[in-house]
Amino acid sequence: MKLLVIGSGGREHAISKKLLASPLVSDVYCAPGNPGMSHDGIQLVGIEQRDHSGLIDFAMTQQIDWTFVGPEQPLVAGIVDDFEKAGLRVFGPNKACAQIEGSKEFAKELMVRHKIPTGDYQVFDQLAEAVAYVEMKGMPLVLKADGLAEGKGVIIPETEEEAILALGELLGGRFGDSSKRVVIEEFIVGEEFSLLAFVHQGRIYPLEIAQDHKRVFEGDTGLNTGGMGAYCPVPQIAAEMIETAIEKILRPTIAGLKADGYDYTGVLYAGLIATQDGPKVIEFNARMGDPETQVLLEHMTSDLAEVITGILGNQEVTITWDNAHVHLGVMVAAKGYPESYSKGVALPDLRESRQAVYYSGVDQVDGKLVSAGGRVFIMVGKGRTISEAQTAIYQALNQLNLDEFHYRKDIGFKGLK
Repeated sequence: MKLLVIGSGGREHAISKKLLASPLVSDVYCAPGNPGMSHDGIQLVGIEQRDHSGLIDFAMTQQIDWTFVGPEQPLVAGIVDDFEKAGLRVFGPNKACAQIEGSKEFAKELMVRHKIPTGDYQVFDQLAEAVAYVEMKGMPLVLKADGLAEGKGVIIPETEEEAILALGELLGGRFGDSSKRVVIEEFIVGEEFSLLAFVHQGRIYPLEIAQDHKRVFEGDTGLNTGGMGAYCPVPQIAAEMIETAIEKILRPTIAGLKADGYDYTGVLYAGLIATQDGPKVIEFNARMGDPETQVLLEHMTSDLAEVITGILGNQEVTITWDNAHVHLGVMVAAKGYPESYSKGVALPDLRESRQAVYYSGVDQVDGKLVSAGGRVFIMVGKGRTISEAQTAIYQALNQLNLDEFHYRKDIGFKGLK
């Protein structure tokens, strides 16, 4: 098979590499990809993810068997609808289904309608009304831009004053149209985890759970980011909690979407929190997480190309995992991320690394990789325990000259308790 992956980050690097490892696959193209991917034999296609017609022309000319859409932006913009109209096979939700990520309000209304456990909330588009609600409810609360904000649209203020200031920024256009409306929701206490599933025509194939580290500094402090690292499995989340999440959240969500007229295909990502009352939904995404993808696909022993082909062909598939190991990934970011940061910083040569490396924010200058974004690359290692996996990855990182970069030194710390 010849396959196409749409996107340019570490998630798409991991998906492309996993697909190319299949004996069923001869070529994997990534559009637009990034220069670091070519180290793994992935073929870069200079077409931007927003250029739907260009991507369709490429897929038809190259006789692509099917396409995997990585990021949320093209999904919300309806790339799946456009591919399907052209008669092309594609794995991802259509525009209507992608609202589950594209609008926090849509997702919340869906959950209320179908009795899927989540926190209480209200939606506002006027600052005075939002401020009055915050003053009435008191802290803690969570503020969310309704639309897409590249993982930065969630704010957890520590004081009422911070909350009011953040609401002014959000409704004042901090994220453009994405924060024209703001969801204010209950702060739920518990341990977070990510539960992803492949979905097609009502069938659900859950993946192992992972735990992402959103805050920029050790001990989960500092600003929220797109993710500073992840690991799987997550030993402190009980098997019963995961099973409840599948039965009380994943299945009712897909059934609820179907009942409302939405036929979901692709990846459903449930960002969950384990509470004393069972799992509750923090957010839904319409695609794989980053950096969860990088550790999940290292942990997966199944042939990803075979799995997705089987799912699209309405066949029963079984997904298998490396139950002997923990996989743990540490994101290396530009200094200053998620606020202002420099670009163009030379990267160490990682081609001989014994750990898996997935690139995201990189460019190429004079044949060498340089930083081009906030999150630059993730390194994934493994061990029989979280502690062993940490030792492997941090020993490898400590041997590199990363003075101009930043990474957390405690990924996986909650699993050690």
